[in-house]
Amino acid sequence: MGKARVGLAISDQDAILASPFETVLRLETPERTAAAIKIATDDYSFVEVYVGLPVSMAGRETASTQDALRVAFAISEALNVEVRLVDERLTTVSATANLRLAGKNSKNSRAIIDQEAAAIILEQALAAEKLTGNQPGKALADFERPQDEPV
Repeated sequence: MGKARVGLAISDQDAILASPFETVLRLETPERTAAAIKIATDDYSFVEVYVGLPVSMAGRETASTQDALRVAFAISEALNVEVRLVDERLTTVSATANLRLAGKNSKNSRAIIDQEAAAIILEQALAAEKLTGNQPGKALADFERPQDEPV
């Protein structure tokens, strides 16, 4: 989840195929961003939502981790759905490489990169669930709600 945009991906009802869906601009607050996501996805119903959890390469929390958690809590409330957080390390790198292989210029494809990264996150979550039979990532309920950012 970026500071400027949130890439969205969606799967088919059988949870086989993850596809890039849309990019939503980050707004002033997590709640406004979640409301924009709700509008973008209003024609769909979800069993659960996966949010990428940015952590350092060593697996430690960063400032971006807290930001993603704020947005994840807002999404959970706006969509009234279970939210799970999954490690998003290197997904943007993979997305950029995929687009480069497809002949797309990354400078002109920033919004598409976010969607592609979201599809990679969803694809990995679906594959992990099929492989293990367990829900991937961590439930949002396992995290403490971060304090609001100072204004």
